[in-house]
Parts: sequence; C-alpha cells; structure tokens
Amino acid sequence: MTETILLDMDGVVLEGPGTPQSVYDRAADAAAEELGLEPTDRQRRELRSHGYETVKSACSELGADPREFWRRKETGASRLAAERIRSGERGTYGDVAALESLAERATLALVSNNRHETARFVAEFLPVPFAAARGRRPTPEGFHRRKPDPHLLRDTLAELGIEAGLYVGDRETDVLAAEKVGLEAVYLRRSHNADVPLPEGAAYEIEGLDELDEVLEASEGR
Repeated sequence: MTETILLDMDGVVLEGPGTPQSVYDRAADAAAEELGLEPTDRQRRELRSHGYETVKSACSELGADPREFWRRKETGASRLAAERIRSGERGTYGDVAALESLAERATLALVSNNRHETARFVAEFLPVPFAAARGRRPTPEGFHRRKPDPHLLRDTLAELGIEAGLYVGDRETDVLAAEKVGLEAVYLRRSHNADVPLPEGAAYEIEGLDELDEVLEASEGR
C-alpha cells in the first residue's frame, strides 16, 4: 500500500522552476566581499556562474579557496532565498493547500535539487507537516550529485524507513531519479512545462496537487 509521497520543491511547491540568477549574483558578490576578493568584471561573472568548474577557475586566478567560496555562495543564496519566500516575493502555488489534508493519510517529504537549507526552510515555513526535507549540500560534490542522481531520494527513503511510494516532480530528471529507487513518478504540469512531452517512465500525469488524492487511491489499488 502506498502511503508515502515525496515531492520536488521548485516548480511543484514553490512558484517558478528554480532560484533566479539574481540570487546567485548577490550571493557571489557577498562571498567575494567577505573573502576580500577584488575580481575583474570577467572574474565576477565567472564567480556568479552556476557551474563549479567556472567558479573554481576564477578563484584560482584570485588566489581564493574555491570550496570555501562555493560554501559561502551557497549559504548566502539560501539566506536570500529564505528572505524572498518569507516576504512573499517568491510565493507557493495555491494548490499546496491540498497537501495539508493529504498529510492526514500519507507521509509527505520534500526532496529537491535546491540547497538543503532552502528545502528545510520551506518545510518548516509551510503549514504542511513534512516528515523530512532534503536538498543538495553546499559542496561541489553536492552540486554534481543532483537528480537524476538518485541519492537524495534514496537517503530520504532510508531516513523515513520506507521502500515504496510516489515522487512528484516537474522535470524528466525527477522521473529518472524516481525510477532508479523504485518510486512511482508523478509528473506535474505547471505553466513552465505545459508543452513539454510527458517523460517516458512517468506513472501518472496531473494538473495540480489537488489530484494527488486520486493518484494515491489508484496507486494503492495496484
């Protein structure tokens, strides 16, 4: 019987497909200032990059520890992201309210490629009793092991002590990661993926989180 639903965060719970580049720009600039760096315009663009190898190259030129810079950048981005959510600048989808009643019959958890601190903040901020929240660690290794690497899902399942359930996502990488750990993938349509072909391997396709009750019943009936 399926009584566990894991959910992606960006584009599923939080509005929009991901953290805007402006957040990483501000976080990178703050990290550079904290470390006393004086980057050129090109180096600043590289430090703001979302790719570790580019950041590493710029840090090498500036004589800075790239891992420490990355950690500070990720930490700063998490702080800024929380401020945006707390202020309402970045909202949640209206159908997130359906999760409150769904939690009465199923264990819910957030599993995201976003930063772990942001996932944890969202889980605590929302009026939904999430049993767990997991995101990437603020390290180069954490960044490189994002979905479709299944370890975030696998670790969450181990934390919850379960082996089966549903995973709700809005990207093909979510479907691939779910398949690798034996979860049934639920593909959620939002405005940013409305015209994307349904990923192969998706067990269900829904238009809103309020349809998860029906999916849960269908899954339990298998």
